[in-house]
Amino acid sequence: MASVVTKDPLFFALMKSQRSFIDYSLDKRATLAALFRGTVNACDADPYLLRAAKFHGVKTTRPCPVCKHLSMVELMYTFGDQLGQYSGRIKNSDELRQMEKEYGEFRVYIVEVCRDCSWNHLCVSFVLGDGVERKPPRYTRTLEDSDWA
Repeated sequence: MASVVTKDPLFFALMKSQRSFIDYSLDKRATLAALFRGTVNACDADPYLLRAAKFHGVKTTRPCPVCKHLSMVELMYTFGDQLGQYSGRIKNSDELRQMEKEYGEFRVYIVEVCRDCSWNHLCVSFVLGDGVERKPPRYTRTLEDSDWA
C-alpha cells in the first residue's frame, strides 16, 4: 500500500526544482529489524511530534510496520537559511509548490508517524528552490516572542 505523499507520482512530478533526493528505506528496514530483535525501542515519538501528526499529518494508505493499524500519517518539515524564522515549520504540498518559486534553496524532510504506537521514522529528504540566493525575510514579532506586550 502506498503513501499519499511519497508514492504519489504527481507529487514529485510537480516539484520542478527537486534535487538531492535521499530515500531512508534501508535505514527504516534496519531499524525495524533491530526493533523486532528487541535491541532498540523505536516507538518513542516526541509528544510534540505526535501532536503535529494529529493536527497536520497527511493520512497514508499503508499500515504501520509495528502495530499494523492504519493510523500512519506523514509530515513535511522545511528547513533552510533563506526561510529565516519560518525554518522548521510543517508545510503541505501546495505550500511547497509555492515556496519552491519564492526561495532559493531549502530542504524538505518527510517523516512518517503512527498515532497509535508512536512509531516514527524519516522517509525521504530532498532540496527544493529555484537556486537564486536570497536574504532571509525580515524578522517579524510573533506571540511566541518573550517581549510581546
